[in-house]
Amino acid sequence: MNKDVLRLGGIAAVLLLGLGIAAYFYQRSEAETQRQDAERAKTSSSLIRPHSHSQGPPNAPVTVVEFLDPECEACRAMHPLVKRIQSEYGDRMRLVIRYMPYHANSVLAAGALEAAAEQNRYWEFLEVLFLNQPAWGNHHKPRPELIPELAQQIGLDMDAYQRSIDAGAYRKWVEIDKQDGIALGVKGTPTFFVNGRMLERLGYENLKALIEEELSS
Repeated sequence: MNKDVLRLGGIAAVLLLGLGIAAYFYQRSEAETQRQDAERAKTSSSLIRPHSHSQGPPNAPVTVVEFLDPECEACRAMHPLVKRIQSEYGDRMRLVIRYMPYHANSVLAAGALEAAAEQNRYWEFLEVLFLNQPAWGNHHKPRPELIPELAQQIGLDMDAYQRSIDAGAYRKWVEIDKQDGIALGVKGTPTFFVNGRMLERLGYENLKALIEEELSS
């Protein structure tokens, strides 16, 4: 009898120890999950702001955030590839644009884009600025005075355009984007985040591969 009691007591002790260990690791796992969720929420709030421009459904399974500089040659080169990826993924992808100014006329160009946005022409004017970047954004001999001429060519109301520029609200938004970019580790443009994950190597295939990873996860 005593042996049976001792055996049962030993089994119970082992079971209790096992439950205690399981509970410990469960709590650690829960704490780590909560920490990761908090970190993702923090990162998400830094990735997209109320003033950010986007294309695609807000509930798309993949959100691509691009930190760009309108005067950046690499951003211009990547732009048609981003459009190609958008066409390939359709409603499964949302594209969000953030500013990261590195060049002399970056903030001015961002202001022009925001002025166009007030007339619902943001994406069209972004296309125009990239297309004509070698003229107005030449790093050896820039001609920023061409930017309002381009705005006029696409038929923007130039009085409204100038009022937007003079109001200067875009400067605050560009600064917010810049500080968010610094906090997120952005060190050059363009920099992409796919569902919060930074793209380590620039390129069409690399961006597409990261999107596929997120779609399959």
